[in-house]
Amino acid sequence: MEYQALQTEASTKTAATIEVLKTNFAGLRTGRASVTLLDPIRVEAYGGMMPLSQLANISTPEAQTISISVWDMDVVSKVEKAILESKLGLNPQTSGTSIRLNLPPLTEERRKELTKVAGTYAEDAKIAIRNIRQELFQKIKKAEEDKQISEDDKHRFQEDLQKIFDAKTAEVGTLLTGKEKDIMSI
Repeated sequence: MEYQALQTEASTKTAATIEVLKTNFAGLRTGRASVTLLDPIRVEAYGGMMPLSQLANISTPEAQTISISVWDMDVVSKVEKAILESKLGLNPQTSGTSIRLNLPPLTEERRKELTKVAGTYAEDAKIAIRNIRQELFQKIKKAEEDKQISEDDKHRFQEDLQKIFDAKTAEVGTLLTGKEKDIMSI
């Protein structure tokens, strides 16, 4: 059993989990316009489902406005439809190949709902990290049972890996705190 491989696997998988969490957080509306808000939107175009970012330029000219410049006139109505069906609560205003999205200010109730959603995302990330931990600890246990490593090595490997998992779990907490603060700020 190669300990370095376990360390690398732990670091890689937990880093990927953190990236997924950051992506999920980016999709949460905070009251300020952000192009990442539209990342989850897929548009039926050219015979398949395509990300909106591959069909248009997206920018935020003002703090409460998202501007979308669709490249192909034939796709504008499909982009508009995808935005309406996205459940983001946005009402597109179309003019030629340009679409403007005005973000209404968030109510206190909606902000609290969004912090709960952010908490759910963070909890999912913590669960994923625990699952990675469990998987790697099982590998270590099996290696000990197969006499590939000693019991002392097993405990040392587990302690070292636990430090990685503790650090990533703390990072999840820090990201959640920052996102909650961002959502609740007016």
